[in-house]
Amino acid sequence: MDTLIYDGDCAFCLRCVQWMQKHFKRVPHIVAWQKADLGSLGLTAQQCQTALQWVSADSSRILSAHKAVARICKDAGGWITVAGYALSLPVVSPIAGVVYRWVARNRQKMPGGTAACAIDFEKKI
Repeated sequence: MDTLIYDGDCAFCLRCVQWMQKHFKRVPHIVAWQKADLGSLGLTAQQCQTALQWVSADSSRILSAHKAVARICKDAGGWITVAGYALSLPVVSPIAGVVYRWVARNRQKMPGGTAACAIDFEKKI
């Protein structure tokens, strides 16, 4: 089963995961990076601190940030699958990347976000 790695210390991220679990027909295995065996998934803490990560079932493919969101949506089933394919279009993907980075930099200001959600990108990247 594919795995979705998110920031378990971020209330906004947790709310997004809970929304996905409620509304998507199919969801991958979901685990907070703080509780995951990152080495077996081919990930580092730094990668997980700055973006959502999707890892294929055999760990041969890793997608980050907006590309992970697109993949999760493609696999979700129902209407959201269309959104996943749209996010992957060559003309849309770069825009989705900009939006993802903006949300990540401002997630502490998003609904459900707290000061603990803030990321210091200068130290992480």
